[in-house]
Amino acid sequence: MSQAVSLIRSADLSDVAQYAYAATAPPGARLIFLAGACPLELDGSVVGVGDYVAQAGKAMENLRIALKAAGAQLDDVVNTRVLVASSRQKDLVDAWTVVREAFGQHDVPSTLMGVTVLGYTDQLVEIEAVAAVID
Repeated sequence: MSQAVSLIRSADLSDVAQYAYAATAPPGARLIFLAGACPLELDGSVVGVGDYVAQAGKAMENLRIALKAAGAQLDDVVNTRVLVASSRQKDLVDAWTVVREAFGQHDVPSTLMGVTVLGYTDQLVEIEAVAAVID
């Protein structure tokens, strides 16, 4: 599998953001649209109740598993949306820090959003992603 994702930066945009502002995939790349990765164990229980960092870590673990099942990895991700059930910026930043560290040098374009509620009782974090691979 060869790398399909190209990250795009611009000197005309702030470099304060910890991610590229855009990404592309070449013609012929297979796009993979992932459902939101949730902080769930195999039995459906939510991990880290009340803990944004623990939930972001488990959501990233589950995202990696879903990517692998689709024949991809984190470096193949084109875009993410990180949803955090909080109106406190600190909670969003705590979750974002875990996600950002997991992606390492692949600073994929991302949107970080505070939301009112997520789908599971006690769920605080969910991570959506789109990936692209060349088979």
